[in-house]
Amino acid sequence: MPDFPITRRHKYGAVPTIVDGIRFASKREAKRYGELKILAQSREIFELRMQWKFPLHTIDNKKVSSYIADFVYLENGKLVVEDVKGVRTPLYRLKRKWLKAEYGIVVKET
Repeated sequence: MPDFPITRRHKYGAVPTIVDGIRFASKREAKRYGELKILAQSREIFELRMQWKFPLHTIDNKKVSSYIADFVYLENGKLVVEDVKGVRTPLYRLKRKWLKAEYGIVVKET
């Protein structure tokens, strides 16, 4: 049982989990953090960031929304934007396509 209060069940059944004092939305995301942390320590990836926000704009450059990636890091000198997904909602799919159209970034799903 987690050592923090859970007021209600997550809509898609994800169980919030704390690792290294960081709250993750799901056990799966927490597990992936552990894997990426090991890769960062072994210097296979660099500049690991969590919950990185990409603003999404209209054609006339007005901010409309944001895409928040679970993890962002450099691997072999290339930017990797990664999301741990259980359920691919219509809103997620739209924002993923928008991110690709605006920034040319393809989201890696794990």
